[in-house]
Amino acid sequence: MRASYHEALTSVSNDLVDMTERVRSAVGLATKALLDADLPAAEQVISDDSHLDSLHDDLETRCFGLLARQSPVAGELRTLVAALRMVADLARMGDLAAHIAKIARMRYPNVAVPDSMTPNFQRMSQLAEEMVATAGRTLRDQNVLDAEKMAEHDEEIDELRTMQFRELLNDTWPHGVEAAVDCALLGRYYERIADHAVLLGSRVIYIVTGLHPEGENWTIA
Repeated sequence: MRASYHEALTSVSNDLVDMTERVRSAVGLATKALLDADLPAAEQVISDDSHLDSLHDDLETRCFGLLARQSPVAGELRTLVAALRMVADLARMGDLAAHIAKIARMRYPNVAVPDSMTPNFQRMSQLAEEMVATAGRTLRDQNVLDAEKMAEHDEEIDELRTMQFRELLNDTWPHGVEAAVDCALLGRYYERIADHAVLLGSRVIYIVTGLHPEGENWTIA
């Protein structure tokens, strides 16, 4: 019985890693849709979001089933509790990628991001995608050291967000209200993707150590 239980727990962890990779791919494809005005890419991200929602529902059901049918203790209980939170984080990241793709689709055939903002969004999207990939790797390897670096990487995202506001609120902004609103929303979406990646890292630390990471760079939710 316990062997079967541990196999089910391992399966949950493996599927979480797979879901993380799917989210990373969605973020990358959404960025391509945004910066290249790639309509098929945008449509794919939006369409695939329903599959991520299905994965969320399946994993959540399995976790609750294991909690109800078994008596998890110590690390097992931590894994299930963290998994329930991680699958919600991942589903939300998928939603955010879909929001980016929807703005790209709405502005097609034009590019939603003005040329002057493109380098900022290129870097922000690169960091966000890398952080999602790191989150999946730390989950797979149970690597606390890699997880601890997540909060540090988030600082650059915050700096890029600040730079966006400086340009958007500058009296010389030449691109109009519509582009300003788009950029403000897009920056927020990428920022939240990175925030959820940091949360994934904090949950890995909790699984391995039983402790929540502390410090001003860590958000516990």
